[in-house]
Amino acid sequence: MKESVLRPVFITGLGAFFPNAPVENDMMEAVLGMAGGAPSRARRLVLARNGIKRRFYAIDPQSRALTHSNADMAAEAVRLALTRADVPLHYVNCLACGTSSPDQLKPGHAHMVQGALAAPPMEVSSIAGVCTAGATALKYAYMAVAGGDANVAVSTGSELASSFMRAENFDAEPDIETLERRPVLAFEQDFLRWMLSDGAGAAVLRAVPAAPPGLSLRIDWVDCLSYAGELPVCMYSGAHRDADGRLRGWREVPPGVASRDRYFTVKQDTRVLDRHIVEAAVTRPLAAIAARRGLSARDVDWFLPHYSSEYFRPLLSKALEAIGFPIPYEKWFSNMPQRGNVGSAMMYVMLEELLYAGALHKGQRLLCLVPESARFATCYVHLTVV
Repeated sequence: MKESVLRPVFITGLGAFFPNAPVENDMMEAVLGMAGGAPSRARRLVLARNGIKRRFYAIDPQSRALTHSNADMAAEAVRLALTRADVPLHYVNCLACGTSSPDQLKPGHAHMVQGALAAPPMEVSSIAGVCTAGATALKYAYMAVAGGDANVAVSTGSELASSFMRAENFDAEPDIETLERRPVLAFEQDFLRWMLSDGAGAAVLRAVPAAPPGLSLRIDWVDCLSYAGELPVCMYSGAHRDADGRLRGWREVPPGVASRDRYFTVKQDTRVLDRHIVEAAVTRPLAAIAARRGLSARDVDWFLPHYSSEYFRPLLSKALEAIGFPIPYEKWFSNMPQRGNVGSAMMYVMLEELLYAGALHKGQRLLCLVPESARFATCYVHLTVV
């Protein structure tokens, strides 16, 4: 039996899309509304700690109606990525789309993106999840090209988070004095209101790099690990947690109850987050991956960590040092302060800006970190500039 040979895979084009004008910190409540009809007392505290200056909402600030669907935004990012890669849409054989906020339960998100593109028949895959959904979509597309099932594949990450962030979905904010004493409590409902952003990112993957003088990113490997078999639920939506810790989904209660009891608000157990996020994002996965891949911190020219807040930046740095993988801050890149937390799209958004800003050079190696706290999963992506 002939042994199969995997082909090299290159990202030859990246695209990012953000809806409407950027929303500065002092304009957020004008777009999202005021929870309880009163200005937030915690907003400034949360924003000071998360470090975000602006974000984007697919919301008309006057009517508060949605201006874009999730699929619309993903399609826009795909169009830009294909243009930059100089690849016609009809060349694409595979489309993999990840999101935590699809427009509907059915059809699948990737099928809706294909429809928004008016794309010809192709293989599609919808990846559900939270932040790692975008990286998992990249891995799906990577495997399709590497295995010879596709000559051109496209992967996306996209989020329509603002629909969850509107004031009518929220109860009264946490007590301000409690937030001052224990900052991590700001990571309950309010931290998400002042952090999440709408937008999309896309990558074009091929078995050949871009023609000179263009640069491509060779995908060396994509490693994803979930700790859901060992760790509890931390962040959730469409559910409530019972007193015994069981997660009760929205389909177990009448529709009116689900709406009344805020089942669709994005919630987070801050005690579980504080206890496990660094362990699940860095300590356990990177130590194992580095040993298996023969990777050292010296090999990393750019580190692109997707953290949800500047609050976690020093914690991640200390964790890297603790496992013998120290990466100095001058090698870190994040554009979250100007883009907001775009969830599953964040890795694409960082790579897109870094590549087209002219910051990358042939031979440099990039390490992307994409963790999620929903039930603790992490993806690491290693790329080489060619």
